[in-house]
Amino acid sequence: MPATKGEPMSNSLTTPGIVAGRLHPEDYTRHFDDLYPDYAAHEAMVAADRCYFCHDAPCITACPTDIDIPLFIRQIQAGQPDAAGKTIFDQNILGGMCARVCPTETLCEGACVREAAEGKPVEIGRLQRYATDTLIARNAHPYTRAAPTGKRVAVVGAGPAGLACAHRLALHGHDVTVFDARTKPGGLNEYGIAAYKAAHGFAQAEVDWLLQIGGVTLRQGWALGRDGSLADLQADHDAVFLGIGLAGVNALGLADDTAPGARDAVEFIAELRQAPDLSTLPIGRHVVVIGGGMTAVDAAVQSRLLGAEHVTMVYRRGRDAMGASDHELSHAANEGVKIITHAMPVAIHANGSLREVEFAYTHPGETGLEPTGETFRLQADQLFKAIGQTLDGAPDALTLAGRKLAADAEGRTSLPGIWAGGDCTGDGEDLTVTAVAQGRDAAESIHAALMGAGA
Repeated sequence: MPATKGEPMSNSLTTPGIVAGRLHPEDYTRHFDDLYPDYAAHEAMVAADRCYFCHDAPCITACPTDIDIPLFIRQIQAGQPDAAGKTIFDQNILGGMCARVCPTETLCEGACVREAAEGKPVEIGRLQRYATDTLIARNAHPYTRAAPTGKRVAVVGAGPAGLACAHRLALHGHDVTVFDARTKPGGLNEYGIAAYKAAHGFAQAEVDWLLQIGGVTLRQGWALGRDGSLADLQADHDAVFLGIGLAGVNALGLADDTAPGARDAVEFIAELRQAPDLSTLPIGRHVVVIGGGMTAVDAAVQSRLLGAEHVTMVYRRGRDAMGASDHELSHAANEGVKIITHAMPVAIHANGSLREVEFAYTHPGETGLEPTGETFRLQADQLFKAIGQTLDGAPDALTLAGRKLAADAEGRTSLPGIWAGGDCTGDGEDLTVTAVAQGRDAAESIHAALMGAGA
C-alpha cells in the first residue's frame, strides 16, 4: 500500500510470504478495537467506591504528573465526572491518552493500598479514562488563556512533551509555535503506540481538544536542521523548548539486516497507525521481533492481530530485564506471541528475501553478556527490529548526558533560553506521562524566566 506522505514505505510489498488481507475484513475492526471497554456512569461510581481516599495517597506519589487521584475519584463517586476530568487535566493535559497507555500496574495502581491488601487495586486508569473522555466528549475546554504577554515561544516537537509545554505556555498568555517534522501532531501518541490502545482516532481528538486553548500555531513538515536551525528559532522567539524525542533507531550490525522483509519496528507501527485500511497492510506468516520493550510488544501483538500465524519475540537478557511490563508481556502471550529470552541475533539468512534469523543463547560473562556457543534458527519471512531508539538531529551546541540532551529539573539545557524535555533528555523514561510532566514543568520555568521571575 502507498505510504502516507512523509511516512516510511514498507520494503515488504514484493517479498514472498508477506501478503495483505490474511483475515476476514470484519476481523480487522474487531482485533483493533479498544482493548478495554469504557465505563458506564454507574460502573464508574461503583469502581470509585472502592477507593479508601488515603490521606497520604501513595498513588499520587507514584504518578509522574502528581494528579490528585483520591480527589478525582471522589468527584466521580459524587457524580461529577466533569470536575474529575478538570482535576486530572490540571496536572496532565494529555490525561486521556495517559489513561490508555500508562503502565498503571507499576505506577498508581501498583502503589494502591488495595493492591497491597487484596491484590486488586482500584482501577485508577479506567476511572481516569472515564473522567477525561466525559469532559472531552462535551467538546468543552475548561481553560481560558491569560492576557497576552507579547512573548513568543518556539516548541520543537508535537509529541506529548511539546504539546504539554505548548498548552501550559498558551494558558499563561504566551504565543506558541509548535514545529514538527511529521504530517500530523501527536508524536508517539499518534505514530508509536499500538492501534488498539488509541482506537477510533482518539489521539488526534485529544490534540484537537487541547488546541482549543488558543494561542498555539502548528507548523507541520518542519524539521530542525533541515528547515531551520536552533539559532533561527532563537532569533525569532523569546524562548525555545525542544521535545524532539528519539528519531534515530539502533542497528543490529548484522549482514543482510536490511534484506527485504527486515525493517524497524517503529516504522511498521507508524505505517499501521496511519493505514486507512488495515486489510491492505502486508504481514508475514512467520514474524520475528527482536527486543524486549514496549515497541517490541506492540509490533509483535499487532502482527498477530493482522493475521501472522507464528510470532516470536526474542530478547538477549532475562524477562526481568525486559522494558515491557509484566502486564504487557502477559497480554502478548495471551495473543499467541512466543517469548524467548537469553538469546541474541548472530546472523540473518536471506536469499533475495528473508528466510531465517539465527540466534545464540546468552549468559553473563567476564566482559558482559556473552554467547554460550549454542545456536538456533527461527524461520522468518518478516523481521522487526525493536532494539531501542537514539537521539537524532540534536544541535551540536547542546551538552549531552550520555546519549541524550542534558537538562536540569526544570528542563534548562546548557544554552540560555533553551529548554528540553521528554524522551530526548537524560531523565526521559520513554513514557508518555513522564514526557507530559517534563513539558509542563519546563513551561512553568520558561514562563517564570520570561516574566522576570527566573534566571
